[in-house]
Amino acid sequence: MSLMLCDGSERLRSESKSFCYSEKISRKLKCDLFPKSASCKCYFFDNLGKLSPQGLEDGSDRRFNDVLLRRFLRHVRFKERRRGAGASIQRRQFSVLNTEDEETEQLRASVDFLVELCDTVSPVGEANFANWAHQAVDFILASLKNILPRGKDTKLIEGIVNGLIMRLVRRMCSPSKVFESLHTGLDAQFYVQHLIRKLGSEAYVGQRAILLVSQRISVLAESFLFLDPFDDSFPGMHGCMFTLIQLIEFLISDYLLIWSSAEGFDKMLFEEWVASILHSRKALELLESRNGLYVLYMDRVTGELAKQVGQSSSLQKLKPDILDNLFH
Repeated sequence: MSLMLCDGSERLRSESKSFCYSEKISRKLKCDLFPKSASCKCYFFDNLGKLSPQGLEDGSDRRFNDVLLRRFLRHVRFKERRRGAGASIQRRQFSVLNTEDEETEQLRASVDFLVELCDTVSPVGEANFANWAHQAVDFILASLKNILPRGKDTKLIEGIVNGLIMRLVRRMCSPSKVFESLHTGLDAQFYVQHLIRKLGSEAYVGQRAILLVSQRISVLAESFLFLDPFDDSFPGMHGCMFTLIQLIEFLISDYLLIWSSAEGFDKMLFEEWVASILHSRKALELLESRNGLYVLYMDRVTGELAKQVGQSSSLQKLKPDILDNLFH
């Protein structure tokens, strides 16, 4: 009997040691997956909701290295695997694609990952949200720099980028309750706005973002004409309007001169979104009797736009009627 008790005691001690060793391994794996050095909370969301007088750096952060790239892709694939059998079939299809097709699919998966990140609470808290958001933005920008010069699948890439912008704008104007609970102390809208602002460092994304956002402002202004100010949705729409106008201001002041000096700058798209901004300003004039702040804020944006255009000869090749409307 005493022999059996001794054996049982030894077994318990052995299992306890094994459990402690497993805990150490688990902690080490967690540290490997989310190392402190990879956290970017301290700088990625700097200038959140603030103008940057000197302009922001372009999106190709030099700290984005191969280790972070592999870690990010592992996490994206893990999220894709959790989608179930459909994703498994998709992955088998992707495995036979060439490198260029694989890059496009990785871009699409990264876009989905970033949008879904705004609707889910990170398992290790807000710091991990900043980490994954930073890596997702940098990977998307790096992928576009590789894909765009080839000039292939332009409609597909444009669809992915437009979809990304529209989905993020939708999140920005109506953030989920989960996302709001994660980012207490600062309006959740500014976090999504900052993601679009960072993505906008690439002219291909930034110019399309300004076009889509200015069109959204015009639609929102029209909705205000028929909305009761005491309606429950009014405060959210009011906040959304200012966030949208502010986003355009950030993109213009941060990047317009950088975009215009780059090779391959899309001047037709530039002309289109300038006209769209002027149209949205006219739409806001109809609301001046209700809230003159909208027009005042938009005047500040068009003033900044006129200033930037005046500083660059390449930007002054607009249609005469658009130039007249911009400067008068």
